[in-house]
Amino acid sequence: MVRELTAAEQDHPDQRWHRQIRWALAELNTQAKAAKDAGLADIAPERALIYLQSYHRGVAVGLSLHPRAPGRKQSPTRNLLQRLRDRAADVLRFADQPSLVPMTNNTGERALRPVKTQVKISGCHQSEAGATAWLAVRSYLDSARKHGLSAFHAIHRAFTGNLWMPPVAQLT
Repeated sequence: MVRELTAAEQDHPDQRWHRQIRWALAELNTQAKAAKDAGLADIAPERALIYLQSYHRGVAVGLSLHPRAPGRKQSPTRNLLQRLRDRAADVLRFADQPSLVPMTNNTGERALRPVKTQVKISGCHQSEAGATAWLAVRSYLDSARKHGLSAFHAIHRAFTGNLWMPPVAQLT
């Protein structure tokens, strides 16, 4: 969303709604990180209110400046604003559940980057079995790193019969 808001700013530099929405998202992210660091399950409502209002007002202003065009095809800006309005709960989930949901999908993108690099360098994997094995090792190492275990220690544990496994979350 932030990339799309930046693109909207480049397309419509005379408008301010995109900067308002980006500011609100950035401030909510700051509040979410602070809540998570403090061990809180959520952001205090009084701390989130101004940012949530700014987000929704920015979307409303943007929609008023980019009305629906006749027909099915809408501008990228209109489509973005409609998604921000219609999927607000999904977009703002990181603020509702800061301990569970990050603001961006950068972690997922970072996990895919080595796969894409491998394919670019070699053209492809030599076999499906080789690709499956390589991805299994990558997944194991990525999970271990996300839980604070270095790749070296994860591999060492695997080869010494003391395989590391991620903790199992208990649903209540």
